[in-house]
Amino acid sequence: MSIKVVTFDLDNTLWDVEPALLRAEEAQRQWLLEHRPGTMDNIGHEELWELKKRVWKAHPELAHNVTAMRQRFLEELQRAAGFDTETARAGAREAFAAFLLERQRVELYADALEVLQGLAGRYRLGALTNGNADVYKTDAGEYFDFAFLAEEIGASKPAPDMFHAAIETTGVEAQEIVHVGDNPEHDILGALSVGMHAIWLNADAAPWSHNDEDNRTPHEIIGSIGELPAAVGALQDRLETTGKR
Repeated sequence: MSIKVVTFDLDNTLWDVEPALLRAEEAQRQWLLEHRPGTMDNIGHEELWELKKRVWKAHPELAHNVTAMRQRFLEELQRAAGFDTETARAGAREAFAAFLLERQRVELYADALEVLQGLAGRYRLGALTNGNADVYKTDAGEYFDFAFLAEEIGASKPAPDMFHAAIETTGVEAQEIVHVGDNPEHDILGALSVGMHAIWLNADAAPWSHNDEDNRTPHEIIGSIGELPAAVGALQDRLETTGKR
Protein backbone atom coordinates (compact mmCIF):
# COMPACT_ATOMS: atom_id res chain seq x y z
CA MET A 1 0.00 0.00 0.00
CA SER A 2 1.19 3.53 -0.75
CA ILE A 3 -0.05 7.09 -0.37
CA LYS A 4 -1.22 8.49 -3.71
CA VAL A 5 -3.29 11.51 -2.70
CA VAL A 6 -2.89 14.23 -0.05
CA THR A 7 -5.95 16.30 0.83
CA PHE A 8 -5.89 19.51 2.85
CA ASP A 9 -8.19 21.50 5.01
CA LEU A 10 -7.59 25.19 4.17
CA ASP A 11 -8.34 27.67 6.97
CA ASN A 12 -5.73 27.45 9.75
CA THR A 13 -4.03 24.60 7.92
CA LEU A 14 -2.48 26.40 4.95
CA TRP A 15 -3.06 29.92 6.26
CA ASP A 16 -4.20 31.84 9.33
CA VAL A 17 -7.79 32.74 8.48
CA GLU A 18 -8.36 35.44 11.13
CA PRO A 19 -6.64 38.37 9.35
CA ALA A 20 -8.59 37.69 6.15
CA LEU A 21 -11.87 37.41 8.04
CA LEU A 22 -11.27 40.66 9.89
CA ARG A 23 -10.60 42.48 6.63
CA ALA A 24 -13.62 40.83 5.02
CA GLU A 25 -15.93 41.83 7.89
CA GLU A 26 -14.71 45.41 7.64
CA ALA A 27 -15.24 45.48 3.86
CA GLN A 28 -18.78 44.18 4.38
CA ARG A 29 -19.42 46.79 7.06
CA GLN A 30 -18.15 49.64 4.87
CA TRP A 31 -20.40 48.53 2.00
CA LEU A 32 -23.43 48.56 4.28
CA LEU A 33 -22.54 51.95 5.73
CA GLU A 34 -22.26 53.44 2.24
CA HIS A 35 -25.10 51.69 0.44
CA ARG A 36 -27.58 50.80 3.18
CA PRO A 37 -27.53 53.77 5.58
CA GLY A 38 -29.06 53.03 8.95
CA THR A 39 -28.30 49.31 8.82
CA MET A 40 -25.18 49.47 10.98
CA ASP A 41 -25.65 52.79 12.76
CA ASN A 42 -27.52 51.70 15.86
CA ILE A 43 -26.59 48.06 16.30
CA GLY A 44 -23.78 46.76 18.48
CA HIS A 45 -21.82 43.52 18.54
CA GLU A 46 -24.23 41.88 20.98
CA GLU A 47 -27.25 42.69 18.82
CA LEU A 48 -25.45 41.43 15.70
CA TRP A 49 -24.58 38.21 17.49
CA GLU A 50 -28.17 37.69 18.60
CA LEU A 51 -29.40 38.24 15.06
CA LYS A 52 -26.88 35.74 13.72
CA LYS A 53 -28.01 33.15 16.26
CA ARG A 54 -31.66 33.69 15.30
CA VAL A 55 -30.83 33.21 11.62
CA TRP A 56 -28.82 30.05 12.35
CA LYS A 57 -31.67 28.66 14.44
CA ALA A 58 -34.26 29.49 11.79
CA HIS A 59 -32.28 27.92 8.95
CA PRO A 60 -30.62 24.67 10.07
CA GLU A 61 -30.74 23.50 6.47
CA LEU A 62 -27.98 26.04 5.71
CA ALA A 63 -25.59 24.82 8.42
CA HIS A 64 -23.18 23.46 5.79
CA ASN A 65 -23.44 26.54 3.56
CA VAL A 66 -21.60 29.48 5.10
CA THR A 67 -22.20 31.60 1.99
CA ALA A 68 -25.97 31.20 2.01
CA MET A 69 -26.08 31.62 5.78
CA ARG A 70 -24.16 34.89 5.66
CA GLN A 71 -26.31 36.23 2.83
CA ARG A 72 -29.46 35.35 4.76
CA PHE A 73 -28.07 37.16 7.81
CA LEU A 74 -27.24 40.23 5.70
CA GLU A 75 -30.74 40.21 4.24
CA GLU A 76 -32.34 40.04 7.68
CA LEU A 77 -30.04 42.79 8.95
CA GLN A 78 -31.24 45.15 6.21
CA ARG A 79 -34.89 44.21 6.64
CA ALA A 80 -34.58 44.98 10.34
CA ALA A 81 -33.40 48.46 9.33
CA GLY A 82 -36.52 49.00 7.20
CA PHE A 83 -35.43 47.98 3.72
CA ASP A 84 -37.88 45.96 1.63
CA THR A 85 -37.20 42.32 0.82
CA GLU A 86 -36.06 42.88 -2.77
CA THR A 87 -33.67 45.68 -1.81
CA ALA A 88 -32.36 43.71 1.16
CA ARG A 89 -31.78 40.61 -0.95
CA ALA A 90 -29.86 42.57 -3.58
CA GLY A 91 -27.87 44.29 -0.84
CA ALA A 92 -27.02 40.95 0.74
CA ARG A 93 -25.48 39.78 -2.54
CA GLU A 94 -23.46 42.97 -2.95
CA ALA A 95 -22.30 43.14 0.66
CA PHE A 96 -21.28 39.51 0.51
CA ALA A 97 -19.32 40.14 -2.69
CA ALA A 98 -17.34 42.82 -0.83
CA PHE A 99 -16.79 40.35 2.01
CA LEU A 100 -15.68 37.52 -0.25
CA LEU A 101 -13.17 39.64 -2.15
CA GLU A 102 -11.19 40.16 1.04
CA ARG A 103 -11.93 36.65 2.30
CA GLN A 104 -9.93 35.23 -0.61
CA ARG A 105 -6.89 37.41 0.09
CA VAL A 106 -5.17 35.01 2.44
CA GLU A 107 -1.50 34.89 3.31
CA LEU A 108 -0.14 31.37 3.28
CA TYR A 109 2.04 30.10 6.09
CA ALA A 110 5.73 30.66 5.46
CA ASP A 111 6.59 27.14 4.25
CA ALA A 112 3.28 26.30 2.61
CA LEU A 113 4.14 26.97 -1.04
CA GLU A 114 7.44 25.12 -0.86
CA VAL A 115 5.73 22.17 0.81
CA LEU A 116 2.93 22.08 -1.75
CA GLN A 117 5.34 22.33 -4.65
CA GLY A 118 7.33 19.38 -3.34
CA LEU A 119 4.29 17.22 -2.64
CA ALA A 120 2.65 18.04 -5.98
CA GLY A 121 5.54 16.33 -7.74
CA ARG A 122 4.76 13.04 -5.99
CA TYR A 123 1.05 13.05 -5.11
CA ARG A 124 -2.28 14.36 -6.31
CA LEU A 125 -3.39 17.21 -4.06
CA GLY A 126 -6.92 18.18 -3.09
CA ALA A 127 -8.67 20.70 -0.86
CA LEU A 128 -11.62 19.86 1.40
CA THR A 129 -13.05 22.86 3.24
CA ASN A 130 -16.09 23.73 5.31
CA GLY A 131 -15.45 27.40 4.53
CA ASN A 132 -15.95 29.42 1.35
CA ALA A 133 -12.34 30.13 0.45
CA ASP A 134 -11.48 29.24 -3.15
CA VAL A 135 -8.00 27.72 -3.17
CA TYR A 136 -7.70 28.53 -6.89
CA LYS A 137 -7.85 32.23 -6.04
CA THR A 138 -4.80 31.91 -3.79
CA ASP A 139 -1.12 31.49 -4.54
CA ALA A 140 -1.49 27.79 -3.75
CA GLY A 141 -4.04 27.12 -6.47
CA GLU A 142 -1.66 25.86 -9.13
CA TYR A 143 -0.68 22.86 -7.02
CA PHE A 144 -4.19 21.49 -6.50
CA ASP A 145 -5.83 18.87 -8.70
CA PHE A 146 -9.29 19.23 -7.15
CA ALA A 147 -11.16 21.13 -4.44
CA PHE A 148 -14.49 20.65 -2.69
CA LEU A 149 -16.49 23.06 -0.54
CA ALA A 150 -19.09 21.88 1.93
CA GLU A 151 -21.65 24.18 0.33
CA GLU A 152 -21.12 22.44 -3.01
CA ILE A 153 -21.19 18.92 -1.58
CA GLY A 154 -24.17 19.51 0.70
CA ALA A 155 -22.53 18.50 3.98
CA SER A 156 -19.71 19.72 6.22
CA LYS A 157 -16.84 17.69 7.63
CA PRO A 158 -16.83 15.47 9.67
CA ALA A 159 -19.71 14.06 7.61
CA PRO A 160 -18.28 11.53 5.14
CA ASP A 161 -19.61 13.21 1.99
CA MET A 162 -16.62 15.41 1.19
CA PHE A 163 -14.15 12.64 1.94
CA HIS A 164 -16.12 10.26 -0.28
CA ALA A 165 -16.07 12.88 -3.04
CA ALA A 166 -12.27 12.89 -2.87
CA ILE A 167 -12.16 9.09 -3.07
CA GLU A 168 -14.53 9.02 -6.04
CA THR A 169 -12.72 11.84 -7.86
CA THR A 170 -9.29 10.27 -7.54
CA GLY A 171 -10.36 6.67 -8.05
CA VAL A 172 -8.07 5.40 -5.30
CA GLU A 173 -8.75 3.48 -2.12
CA ALA A 174 -9.44 5.44 1.05
CA GLN A 175 -6.24 4.01 2.58
CA GLU A 176 -4.24 5.59 -0.24
CA ILE A 177 -5.27 9.10 0.82
CA VAL A 178 -3.89 11.10 3.73
CA HIS A 179 -5.86 14.11 4.92
CA VAL A 180 -4.15 17.03 6.66
CA GLY A 181 -6.03 19.41 8.92
CA ASP A 182 -6.06 21.36 12.17
CA ASN A 183 -9.49 20.40 13.50
CA PRO A 184 -9.48 17.13 15.48
CA GLU A 185 -13.16 16.40 14.92
CA HIS A 186 -13.82 17.78 11.46
CA ASP A 187 -10.55 16.78 9.83
CA ILE A 188 -8.93 13.96 11.77
CA LEU A 189 -11.85 11.90 13.02
CA GLY A 190 -13.77 12.69 9.84
CA ALA A 191 -10.99 11.30 7.65
CA LEU A 192 -10.36 8.31 9.90
CA SER A 193 -14.05 7.41 9.87
CA VAL A 194 -13.96 6.71 6.12
CA GLY A 195 -10.67 4.80 6.24
CA MET A 196 -8.27 7.55 5.21
CA HIS A 197 -4.99 8.28 6.92
CA ALA A 198 -4.84 11.54 8.84
CA ILE A 199 -2.16 14.01 9.88
CA TRP A 200 -3.06 16.50 12.58
CA LEU A 201 -1.61 20.01 12.33
CA ASN A 202 -1.36 20.81 16.02
CA ALA A 203 0.26 24.24 16.15
CA ASP A 204 -0.60 24.69 19.83
CA ALA A 205 1.03 21.40 20.91
CA ALA A 206 -2.24 20.41 22.57
CA PRO A 207 -2.69 16.88 23.87
CA TRP A 208 -4.87 14.58 21.79
CA SER A 209 -8.12 14.28 23.75
CA HIS A 210 -10.63 13.63 21.00
CA ASN A 211 -10.78 9.86 20.86
CA ASP A 212 -14.03 8.50 19.46
CA GLU A 213 -15.64 5.21 20.45
CA ASP A 214 -13.03 3.34 18.43
CA ASN A 215 -10.14 5.20 20.09
CA ARG A 216 -8.83 6.40 16.74
CA THR A 217 -5.88 8.78 16.74
CA PRO A 218 -3.93 10.67 14.06
CA HIS A 219 -1.33 8.69 12.14
CA GLU A 220 1.09 11.61 12.47
CA ILE A 221 1.11 14.92 14.36
CA ILE A 222 2.95 18.03 13.15
CA GLY A 223 3.48 21.44 14.69
CA SER A 224 3.71 23.38 11.43
CA ILE A 225 3.04 22.84 7.75
CA GLY A 226 6.79 22.76 7.14
CA GLU A 227 6.94 19.41 8.96
CA LEU A 228 4.43 17.80 6.61
CA PRO A 229 6.78 16.25 4.01
CA ALA A 230 8.69 14.36 6.71
CA ALA A 231 5.42 13.20 8.27
CA VAL A 232 4.07 11.94 4.95
CA GLY A 233 7.39 10.24 4.32
CA ALA A 234 7.34 8.55 7.72
CA LEU A 235 3.80 7.34 7.12
CA GLN A 236 4.75 6.04 3.69
CA ASP A 237 7.76 4.18 5.08
CA ARG A 238 5.60 2.59 7.74
CA LEU A 239 3.01 1.50 5.21
CA GLU A 240 5.66 -0.05 2.97
CA THR A 241 7.18 -1.87 5.94
CA THR A 242 4.05 -3.13 7.64
CA GLY A 243 1.34 -2.84 5.05
CA LYS A 244 -0.80 -0.90 7.53
CA ARG A 245 -0.54 2.09 9.90
